Amino acid sequence: GRMGQAARENICLATDQLSQYSRERETQILQNEDKLDIYEDRLSSYLVEISQHGLSMQDMRTVSRLLHAIGDFERIGDHADNLAGDTRLLNKRNISFSPAAQKEIAAMRDICLECVDYLLTPVAGNVEWLSEVSALEQRIDDMTSDYRRSHLERMRSGECSDEACIIYSELLTDFERIGDHVLNIAQEMAQVQEHI
Repeated sequence: GRMGQAARENICLATDQLSQYSRERETQILQNEDKLDIYEDRLSSYLVEISQHGLSMQDMRTVSRLLHAIGDFERIGDHADNLAGDTRLLNKRNISFSPAAQKEIAAMRDICLECVDYLLTPVAGNVEWLSEVSALEQRIDDMTSDYRRSHLERMRSGECSDEACIIYSELLTDFERIGDHVLNIAQEMAQVQEHI
């Protein structure tokens, strides 16, 4: 849960940098990324340690699923860190997105946060919940495709620079990957829940 909260916070902080860049926010992002790395290291070490104490096959599968989920949470944090790197570059080069692109980035942020929030709910793991997470992840994929097309049109019409288009595309890729990792975690959680 703490890993999920730290990753979620970094998505928020990184995308907040788009509207107003702040060195303090940048420091918080780096601190959260360090925290995620520490959580991954400690939780993974703990799970490996307990797996050496004669667990049942079912418990070993649960440990394996938890290790995968921990890795995916850390990767969500890495993608949030990538988002922060892109916003840093935008600030450094004084590049801005068109209002339409800004609106699309905000929509991607919102749906990614909604996905992460699903992982942190008390009902996480049941079949209906997994279906909802899967539908949200598919929506992220669809939005990514739609937004790439519309951004290319903006680039062709001269509304956005080539450099802005490249960074925008990288932001979309990170949002889309966040959705992939959320779905991976959801599938692992559903498998664990099914066998409790």
